[in-house]
Amino acid sequence: MRVGLIGNPNVGKSTIFNGLTGMRQHTGNWPGKTVTKATGYKVYNGFSYQFEDLPGTYSLLAHSKEEEVTRDFVYFEDYDALLVVCDATALERNLNLVLQVLEITNKVVVAVNMLDEAKKKKIDIDLDKLSNLLNVPVVSVIARDKKGFDEILDKLKEVSFKKNGYLKINYDSFLVKEAFELKKFIPNIYVNSDNVILRYLASDYDFLNAFDFKYKTNLMRNLDMKYIKDDVLEKFKEKGIYANDIEVLMTEVINEKSLEICKKTVKYNKLNYDKKERIIDKYLTNKITGIPIMLCLLFLILWITISLANIPSDFLYEKLFWFEDVLYNFLVKFCPLWLSDMLVHGVYRVLAWVVAVMLPPMAIFFPLFTLLEDFGLLPRIAFNLDKSFEKCSSCGKQALTMVMGFGCNAVGVTGARIIDSPRERLISIITNSFVPCNGRFPLLISLITMFLITDDITGFMRALVLILFILIGVVFTFIVSKILSKTILKGVPSSFTLELPPYRRPQIGKVLVRSIFDRTLFVLKRAVLISAPAGLVIWLFSNLTIGKVSVLQMFASFLDPFGQFIGLDGVIIMAFLLGFPANEIVIPIMIMGYMSLGMITDMSDLNLLKDLLIDNGWTMVTAICVMLFSIFHFPCLTTIFTIKKETGKWKWALLSFVIPLVIGISLCFLVKTLF
Repeated sequence: MRVGLIGNPNVGKSTIFNGLTGMRQHTGNWPGKTVTKATGYKVYNGFSYQFEDLPGTYSLLAHSKEEEVTRDFVYFEDYDALLVVCDATALERNLNLVLQVLEITNKVVVAVNMLDEAKKKKIDIDLDKLSNLLNVPVVSVIARDKKGFDEILDKLKEVSFKKNGYLKINYDSFLVKEAFELKKFIPNIYVNSDNVILRYLASDYDFLNAFDFKYKTNLMRNLDMKYIKDDVLEKFKEKGIYANDIEVLMTEVINEKSLEICKKTVKYNKLNYDKKERIIDKYLTNKITGIPIMLCLLFLILWITISLANIPSDFLYEKLFWFEDVLYNFLVKFCPLWLSDMLVHGVYRVLAWVVAVMLPPMAIFFPLFTLLEDFGLLPRIAFNLDKSFEKCSSCGKQALTMVMGFGCNAVGVTGARIIDSPRERLISIITNSFVPCNGRFPLLISLITMFLITDDITGFMRALVLILFILIGVVFTFIVSKILSKTILKGVPSSFTLELPPYRRPQIGKVLVRSIFDRTLFVLKRAVLISAPAGLVIWLFSNLTIGKVSVLQMFASFLDPFGQFIGLDGVIIMAFLLGFPANEIVIPIMIMGYMSLGMITDMSDLNLLKDLLIDNGWTMVTAICVMLFSIFHFPCLTTIFTIKKETGKWKWALLSFVIPLVIGISLCFLVKTLF
């Protein structure tokens, strides 16, 4: 049997999905969408279940791609049952979605999760009474401990044999009465015709197109129906009701019904409810203390990453480059020398460098980041920055995508899917590269250590200076967001439901699995696939000569006048251009350019590297310009391809390339001119 899992964000839906299906899962995209789907399987008492973890949503009145996927599944897919997951500590809000689903089908099991947390907050829920009022099974669940899973499976099997039906919601009698004539155009199917008619009157075109496609109707183009619709809307206007008010009226009725049910089934002690969380939130969401605490947390994560990343990085470097010698000695026995050099000193060496430099900081940063997410801090970051982004005509969810960009800008770009407004989603995507990803950290940290903070053993001051450069990127995120919202992406900030989930003790095991496999290895795979051909190109540039000068040197000489004009030089500009596939290889390309070598070379001793840079004309001003250019230059190739995939158009990828590049060039020229 096919089962869809539905619920608001942060109710434990995916935890239940993972617990029910174990490792029998696979992921992909919904047809025609960039939204990821997860499908899992379970066999229980000889009965087979196929679970589909639908995107979290607050409503079936969809306003984003994720919500459209969930809405279309509930209305139009062929399933045997639905499992709607609720948070016991916020049942009234969650019941809004439950009631909307019950309007469509009665093949529903309601799983009330986190009852242990509700008990701590002195919240008592009468599940039997709730089941009677909803007329569907209600199951008590504690997802983290896998309690209630067997009962879920039994009840799903039970409701799958139900005859199709739906819950009657008593909308305003005036609305339903005036729209009665439209019912004859709705085919004789199990869906609630009142609900469909109201969505038709509200001009919910995406829904109506999907309805026409599924049931082979002609609601959108039926002239008779349109004539009656216009007449009905005229009568509505006489009562002060307009088409865009209908969704609001539908929501109000659902809210009143939810409140009515909660009054009959939920009791809580107001004196103890959320007492501890409110004390914590008093500081974390305070307009004075909230942002400084956030910066301290970011500083702590960066400090830990900087302090610990060198140890595994050195280990990986040693092992990978030991294997390089083994591989080279093997290949030269069977291949021409030039081919062995190209494959090993070109392709393999770049791959090895990217893995050694990129993997350790990601393997540290992403788990720490996921811990904050699991604990419940990320929504509070969005809350603290919402007003700032609102002033830029954007929204607070952009803060979440911005923070994701610290690990990888490509992840930040895909994370923009959580933003409902297409306009605001584009702003978030275009500005995401303004925060440095972990691939840029090695360059930034090395230059801070060599030219700005030379005697910092613990890494404390280096992390502090790095935070200051990051804040420059954040400031420009606000500035460019404002400019975009007033020019090519005009609009007013949209409203959105910002949920502050309860604080939870992070599950270390799941955090490690999610951060390592879903984020770290996913990003590393993309970087490796792009770095391999980049290594080939770099080797060719450095080994192909015209006269006695390599193409690499000629390229650097050609770029040198422009580089000097903005406080850099030709080798630096060339390193960033050739480092387009992966930011991690910018430093070794610089070394290769200055030393006129035919392959990427390591110089792990920062004192020797500093001497090399100074001998080639570097000053503290040069270092500052390079750091600014590292923060403000084009996104890496992986991010560019991700932007194209997410937006569907190359013009947005091109804009994301050009805007930070122009800012970087301008800032470098300004610093060089002033100092």
